Amino acid sequence: MTLDAHLVAGRGSFRLDLTLHAEPGDVLALLGPNGAGKTTALRALAGLAPSGGGHLRLDGADLDGIPPEARPVGVVFQDYLLFPHLSALDNVAFGPRCHGASKAEARAGARRWLERMGLADHAAAKPRHLSGGQAQRVALARALATRPRLLLLDEPLAALDARTRIEVRAQLRHHLADFEAVAVLVTHDPLDAMVLADRLVVLEDGRAVQEGTPSDIARRPRTDYIAHLVGLNLYQGEADGHRVRLDAGPVVSAADALTGPAFVAFPPSAVTLHRERPGSSSARNVWRGRVTGLESHGDQIRAGLTGDLSLTADLTTAATAELGLHPGVEVWATVKATQMHAYPA
Repeated sequence: MTLDAHLVAGRGSFRLDLTLHAEPGDVLALLGPNGAGKTTALRALAGLAPSGGGHLRLDGADLDGIPPEARPVGVVFQDYLLFPHLSALDNVAFGPRCHGASKAEARAGARRWLERMGLADHAAAKPRHLSGGQAQRVALARALATRPRLLLLDEPLAALDARTRIEVRAQLRHHLADFEAVAVLVTHDPLDAMVLADRLVVLEDGRAVQEGTPSDIARRPRTDYIAHLVGLNLYQGEADGHRVRLDAGPVVSAADALTGPAFVAFPPSAVTLHRERPGSSSARNVWRGRVTGLESHGDQIRAGLTGDLSLTADLTTAATAELGLHPGVEVWATVKATQMHAYPA
């Protein structure tokens, strides 16, 4: 086990209590809302936050009490924090120089890293003359130049515009795939987490509420926060075969047969809206509701509903106009049992 950590830290009334394990080559993403404890966890891993207990072992060595600069840890900060007075080459060479390499050795290694990042032609450029994507790659090269056993990335794409973000995300995924130790990515962006990470740890209020592969978490969310991120309607209830009595009230029919506490989830695209109660619908689930809001969602319109069951539904612009939808309109919502998925709570 390359990384074996039990992170305990606190500030004010907030307390982080998180266990992390990772093998060589793993990319682990810490995903969660603001205030969940992601940055506190990253600072604890880097040795920048005081530990309130627990342990931190890397390659079997105990890092507790070792100062940050002496740890085999590389960090890519959200704002990159490149030295403004140094060239890209000397920014990358800085770490090896601090670890005892000669100036010539450090600069030769830095040049190889810049070539690997596609930045050989920008070696002499100061940070102010680099684009956001170029600065991000210089920061990554600087972190990797010391050959860390743990790479920490704090919202590494947050400072980029949307167009650059797509390109740099693909490049970062390529570089992380070649990284032989453990990488821990902190982000609140589900797409960054899903694309870059092998495994996700979802944090809420300083605790891990779900852990697994991106596909597992997207398919079976266990909190409202995760369901919102992956775009699902999520409910809890008690299952008896294909029927689930939801805590929210209605009994629904699901595709999966279970017994006991269960989650039920379905995408907004599975919802069909009607102005009148459908008389011969093949859907097993029918609820009455009222439109609470409409907003653009990609090339569709997302409608929020409250009533027998609070939910979201996705419709085309044409369907929205045909139904005459606007806040306050009463509608009937249907979902086929085959699109209603249940799994153990």
